[in-house]
Amino acid sequence: MTALQTPVVGMTSLPAAGTTRPLVVGLDLSLTCTGIAGEGWTDRIRTKTRGDFRLNYLAGEVGSFVKAADLVVMEGPSYGHVGPRAHEDMSGLRVLVRNYCFRHQIPYAVIPPSTLKLYGTGRGNAAKGEVRSAVADRYGIHTEGAARYDEADAYVAMAAGMDWLGYPLAAVPEKSAKALEGVTWPEQVPAVAA
Repeated sequence: MTALQTPVVGMTSLPAAGTTRPLVVGLDLSLTCTGIAGEGWTDRIRTKTRGDFRLNYLAGEVGSFVKAADLVVMEGPSYGHVGPRAHEDMSGLRVLVRNYCFRHQIPYAVIPPSTLKLYGTGRGNAAKGEVRSAVADRYGIHTEGAARYDEADAYVAMAAGMDWLGYPLAAVPEKSAKALEGVTWPEQVPAVAA
């Protein structure tokens, strides 16, 4: 795990010459299909279990992906898409992942869904397919299969984190870049040492 340092007010810590790139992991948490992404790759965690077994499984699997991360960026809640029980379980999953990051001293950020869409497409109300297409067009990452939208959202979350740290993966329009202001970023950022 890398050490943490306090950023200069109003900006992130920029890497010194000869330093390595940070490992940023993006998450689109879901009870049935969680999307995960890092620079140049995407993956998914699928489960059909229910209740506490599901939460335990998902938290453990997410932990295996983020354990070496310098920063985790997870999509925030989207209210209105599921029933009360699912909201309770999704809230529990978010807390478990945040707690994992806290216990392992991994800085994390939460990006609201409309902010993620704005960063990824330039429109805060973009459809899932538009986000997926934008990931393919901007980053050359083609997500396929049942988890294609979850993986695309995770990739945008990760790309926003890389951009915030000073490692943009691609040029983004100014409107998209301003979306970074709508993210709850950690107070400390990773010091990326060679």
